[in-house]
Amino acid sequence: MALPHGGEKSTELLNAQAHVWNHIFNFINSMSLKCAVQLGILDIIHKHGKPMTLAELVEALPMNKAKAQSVPRLMCILIYLGFFMKAKISKGEEETGYWITPTSRLLFKDEPLSVAPFLLVMLDPVLTEPWHHLSAWFENENSTPFDTAHGRMLWEHAGQEPRLNFYIYKYDLFST
Repeated sequence: MALPHGGEKSTELLNAQAHVWNHIFNFINSMSLKCAVQLGILDIIHKHGKPMTLAELVEALPMNKAKAQSVPRLMCILIYLGFFMKAKISKGEEETGYWITPTSRLLFKDEPLSVAPFLLVMLDPVLTEPWHHLSAWFENENSTPFDTAHGRMLWEHAGQEPRLNFYIYKYDLFST
């Protein structure tokens, strides 16, 4: 992209571009968190009872070990987002590991106030797909983007989709 002449306008344009790019890639944050919940990373580290090294975490994860080189990248995103932190393994040692934060406690599987089920249902493809049809919904006669994406209303779809039905009724997700 060619920048206009002048430092101030160039900085403005670069800041604007960074702003747009942040919004374009923001879905990575939600999907990384969903991945951490699905793999049980939060619960694994919590049950370990102290910070875990990368090697310990990879060993404990239910994953293809050939993909271990991607775990630090995932954890880096989750640290940046405040769901984990780096902590010393023990006093006097330089080695660090991954540890939980107060925020991560809200995503533990057995936590009474866990929002993990809500996260999983809200990021489920059945509920994210309508967002891909938002512009089409504005142009058509359907009453909701969900109807545009799936050809029926949420409750009709839930009646045919056991996973969605499970989340809605087990966790009473859409009650007022």
